[in-house]
Amino acid sequence: MIGTQVLVTGATGFVGEALVFRLLRDKVFSPVAAVRGETRLSGLCRVVAFDMGDRALLPPLAGIDVVVHCAARVHVMNDLAEGALERFRKINVEGTVRLARSAAEAGVKRFIFVSSIKVNGEMTLPGVVFKADDLPAPLDPYGLSKREAEDALRAISVETGMEVVVIRPPLVYGPGVGANFLSMMRWLERGAPLPLGAIHNHRSLVALENLVDLLNVCISHPEAAGNTFLVSDGEDLSTTQLLRRMASALGVKPRLLSIPSWVLKTGASLIGRADLAQRLCGSLQVDISKTIDRLGWSPVIGVDDALKRTAYQYQSRQRT
Repeated sequence: MIGTQVLVTGATGFVGEALVFRLLRDKVFSPVAAVRGETRLSGLCRVVAFDMGDRALLPPLAGIDVVVHCAARVHVMNDLAEGALERFRKINVEGTVRLARSAAEAGVKRFIFVSSIKVNGEMTLPGVVFKADDLPAPLDPYGLSKREAEDALRAISVETGMEVVVIRPPLVYGPGVGANFLSMMRWLERGAPLPLGAIHNHRSLVALENLVDLLNVCISHPEAAGNTFLVSDGEDLSTTQLLRRMASALGVKPRLLSIPSWVLKTGASLIGRADLAQRLCGSLQVDISKTIDRLGWSPVIGVDDALKRTAYQYQSRQRT
């Protein structure tokens, strides 16, 4: 296995870089980092240039056995402006197809695609969970682009014989996390009063370490080929529970105001932020039983330990 060459795209990103470090640590596979700019991986493994938006810049694929495709135009909240779908398609669909076709032509055996739970949809109803084999129901431009990329990859697999594996993660958190999760930690540490003390939803999350472990398994597991898998920590939390447990990891006392969720939803709608209210108050649960049954995989770290590691890295960075 040590001779297996694994190209990781988006290797300067949150997930891609963590996967490369995991492969370097384990010394089972040989990682090749495909990056768009400078990287701290230089000198640790082979680094090659790759830009999803540049038709002329594809990574060298000769000798590569497996591609783990983490690079993407990422989702940002409220990205519903005119032309958003075409911008996502240019990177997430067209760029992915170019890479996959080049990989197949070069003899790559397996292509692992980091997709998104948004392919399943935006929310789940009480008592309902998303499953890997549900009919896709994406609603926003990002989710639509990921679904189109998945469909294109499956067609390429049928045409060329290259194995395709699709992973759909929900919100990923862990050391170095950014965006809304980072903002949440800042609010909690500053003691900001948050009107989120009475939210009784259920949301699946996945720790970076758990997602990376699953990707590592999918590099070589024979049952991964041709399948779509969902991933989570195996424990769903309400927004209120997440805030309380994140505060505990940070060593602070949360200031949570018990405002009914219907009040929050109404207020958010009045200021044009119904999408934000949905993420804070709505449910999104995933069923990982297929992942467990087919791959013999289970989460390697629990929620509280993952939150502690996230908090430790955040606070260490604040002190430097």
